[in-house]
Amino acid sequence: MLAHGVGARADLPLPEGLVRAGAAIALVASFVALAALWRSPRLRGDLAGRPLPAGLARLVDHPVTTGLLRLVVLGLSLVVLGAALFGDPLQQYNIAPWALYITFWVGLVPASLLLGPVWGRLNPLRTVYAGVARLTGPAPMAGTLPRLGLWPGALSLLAFAWMELAAPDRGEPRRVGLFLLAYAIVQLFAAVWFGAGWFAQGDGFEVWSRLLGRLAVVGRRADGALVWRNPLDGMSGQAPLRGLSAVVVVLIGTTAFDGVTRTQRWQDWRHGQEGDALVATLALLACVAVVAVLFTLGAGLAGRAAGRGGVVERYAASLVPIAAGYAVAHYFSLFLFEGQTTWILASDPFGRGWDLFGTVGTAVDFAVVSDRTISLVQVVAIVGAHLVGLVLAHDRALEIDAEGGGRPHTPWAAQLPMLLVMVVLTWSGLLLLLG
Repeated sequence: MLAHGVGARADLPLPEGLVRAGAAIALVASFVALAALWRSPRLRGDLAGRPLPAGLARLVDHPVTTGLLRLVVLGLSLVVLGAALFGDPLQQYNIAPWALYITFWVGLVPASLLLGPVWGRLNPLRTVYAGVARLTGPAPMAGTLPRLGLWPGALSLLAFAWMELAAPDRGEPRRVGLFLLAYAIVQLFAAVWFGAGWFAQGDGFEVWSRLLGRLAVVGRRADGALVWRNPLDGMSGQAPLRGLSAVVVVLIGTTAFDGVTRTQRWQDWRHGQEGDALVATLALLACVAVVAVLFTLGAGLAGRAAGRGGVVERYAASLVPIAAGYAVAHYFSLFLFEGQTTWILASDPFGRGWDLFGTVGTAVDFAVVSDRTISLVQVVAIVGAHLVGLVLAHDRALEIDAEGGGRPHTPWAAQLPMLLVMVVLTWSGLLLLLG
């Protein structure tokens, strides 16, 4: 089984109780400061940004650039799939589990936060579909795709999370290969039915990358120009699509479940239990359900206090930084340490005795980052992400209030439920990391 624990969580340079109390105080203090100083909507969404140099923008947007990158990624994807199905059957000697669960899944977070929605540009399924579409012709149900919103993406992310965290023998290379093959077939059949737009709504990896890309300093303005921008402006420009809240709830809930499985209490309780996969699956769904209830209740109460309905999806974007913060906190050390295994195994991806890059037999270097740094990154990621989410929720609440149509109220009063949600999620995240 491929573990997804984060090492050295207990080596925090400050008392854990003090950190959790300080995080809650920081959120409350920030809320008070926002209520006093930020009295009208300030975020400009996709209207904001300063254009990149013209030459750089042309290079990034050039079709040849996209084509070459997609061919490279398609080739690497086929290598990983081939290794999973036909390479060494032992996990520790097969590149596929490490490439999928760590280099790709965990690495997608920093890549998208730094460079924008990269997977929409590189997605090998889009490359394959471009060829398939020449044979199948126009998609018969393309007109119905907008009604689905992001719900297909939420379901595909939940399926991947189950495979990663709860499925039996999830690190076994042949199972990884069959999952990848099944995922690709389902996505391609759906794209044939709904058109190329399916991937932006139905491929969970692309959906996640696009949401993370909203927090990048490089983005695309409403007029199509590539720009430098404030990440808060980028995130505020996220449309309240149907199913957006489901996507972020799945991401936070499944990452929280991963944290639960790393606690000593879970390990002690699970010891000797039969039907481990079933127990894990139910616990995974329970974590997602708890986050869903918490967020829906908080956003619903905020809307009710303002006398407005249908605001749940409008607040969902404020959870995206929290999902990103959870991912960074939980997987930072995993990416730096165990992620080295991908590059070590790349010298012999099919287990044929090769040493293409001279890395065979190289040991993982656990000295690349200290325990203290890991702990600090975890705390900063959790607390900082919640502070960003609080700012986004505050600006969105002011925006909703400015639209009118609700009952008279004190604007900050309608935001209290979301503040409580942020405090609970902060405490819970730190408890799973530090407890």
